Amino acid sequence: MTDYRQEEIRMEKHKKIGLVVEGGGMKCAYNAGILDAFLDHKITFDYCIGVSGGSGNVASYIAGQRGRNLRFFTDHIHSPKYFGLKSLLRTGNLFGLDYIYSELTNSTGEDPLDFAAIMKNPTEYEVVATNALTGEAKYFGKEDMKQDDYKPIMASSAIPAACRPVEIDGISYYDGGIADAIPVRHALEKGCDRLVVILSKRRDYVRKPQGMRFLYSTICRKYPKIIEAIDQRHITYTKNQKEVFDLEKEGKAFVFAPSEPIKVGTYSMDEETERKLYDLGMKDFADQQDALQQFMS
Repeated sequence: MTDYRQEEIRMEKHKKIGLVVEGGGMKCAYNAGILDAFLDHKITFDYCIGVSGGSGNVASYIAGQRGRNLRFFTDHIHSPKYFGLKSLLRTGNLFGLDYIYSELTNSTGEDPLDFAAIMKNPTEYEVVATNALTGEAKYFGKEDMKQDDYKPIMASSAIPAACRPVEIDGISYYDGGIADAIPVRHALEKGCDRLVVILSKRRDYVRKPQGMRFLYSTICRKYPKIIEAIDQRHITYTKNQKEVFDLEKEGKAFVFAPSEPIKVGTYSMDEETERKLYDLGMKDFADQQDALQQFMS
């Protein structure tokens, strides 16, 4: 178990350092590599927020479970319950959210999350989901979770059209990336002075208008605000990117982004390419380790 009271990298001049981890489906193998490198070097943060697939990865990181995230991109993807037609027919979800965040993750599961370690860790932990009725971001803290009930993480990862919305306290939620893909502004509002941001796409990535509008507008017809948010996502995402890079220019953010072209899509299920993307995360950390330590000192 990681001792969170020792060997922490902290800033003396700045009171609070935050970590923001973008989502991206199977592209999140990249941030899994960086998060494991953080554990290797005992790098911790005062505040962490994850989006979509990044939300679950941050949970494993805060729990100190090195290697756990990688298994979800390599070992577990071979189950028909993880992704695909069988999952869709059985659960209504193309991604098997119940399988990933319940069956595997619960205390009796094959790859349990150490929830006690998360609660013991003093780091603030949040995930973001999107309210299906309003289209607005909803931020859940670890106080909103309990052992074997990780609905906030499931909600954060529920991609519209690919997954059903997740209900929490009578309210339906979709993927957090719809409302706040890179929540740096929220992290600053939570009192962070500086941020480390892990992106899932390269720095020159340009989001285009969402394709297959007929599909998502039909499947999500009960939630017009979600359809509207998806229609505008290329605009809001570009604004998110600008916020990140503006903070970087001001010296308030340190940004990790894939240094090589990514051959992994949101729905990719190839173990070898996932391992390569994880390794790229480890490599990018190693290449920027000295600069990161300087930023955080």
